[in-house]
Amino acid sequence: MSNAAPASATTVFGSVGPIEVREQGSGRPVVMLPSLGRGGADFDDLASRLAAAGYRALCPEPRGIGGSTGELGDLTMADLADDVAAVIRERTEGAATLVGHAFGNRVARMTATEHPELVERVALLCCGGMVPPAPEVHQALVAVFDPDRSEAEHLEAVRKAFFAPGNDPVVWVEGWHGTVAAAQGLANAGTPSDHWWAAGGRDILVVQPVDDLVAVAENARRIVEDFDERTTLVLVPEAGHALLPEQPQAVADALLGWLGEWN
Repeated sequence: MSNAAPASATTVFGSVGPIEVREQGSGRPVVMLPSLGRGGADFDDLASRLAAAGYRALCPEPRGIGGSTGELGDLTMADLADDVAAVIRERTEGAATLVGHAFGNRVARMTATEHPELVERVALLCCGGMVPPAPEVHQALVAVFDPDRSEAEHLEAVRKAFFAPGNDPVVWVEGWHGTVAAAQGLANAGTPSDHWWAAGGRDILVVQPVDDLVAVAENARRIVEDFDERTTLVLVPEAGHALLPEQPQAVADALLGWLGEWN
């Protein structure tokens, strides 16, 4: 689907260990941060689209996935932001745009808060943080990472938590890292959301799936209300919390259109 060169892997050495980064394309850098307990491969399609459009896509693996082997014990949101900052410092010539999906949007905003000089703007896909999901949806999210669930139970939990009605959850049956998710969850719980909510004062793109039951739409509305003068909101129908595999073209169109405003 893309004329861009294939992705290549490199290693950045952060403060506590190596960070694996997949890179593709050339041009202005866009760093993409995945969902809870998931890896950078979730962005493969979007990275190819960005590279084909003239951007440099960088997908660092979170600690505990692939070649990113930093310590997970006592992990904090500041630690995760420092990892992103290390990638930007070593692999770009200045600041970068951050794209965070689900939990990754929290890391993106934390990075912009802690390292504002390294962040040009922030795109939030499925952005939560203030308004929690319904209890039964939260239970399904937890069940996704339960190794004692049967294959059928696991797939049903993925469907309920992540996919809009009619969309096939089989594309996300793999790729879940329970130990990483647990550490990230504790890191998130240890930092009040109002610390990173404002994304360091940077311009914000919110891409909100209409059927997202985890990062419910009220979160997106609050961001728009709080930061109207620097926020762009795009609603994506027929998509849930997974979003990237559900509506890849819509996500790419929203992101590229917004990035193009600065070219």
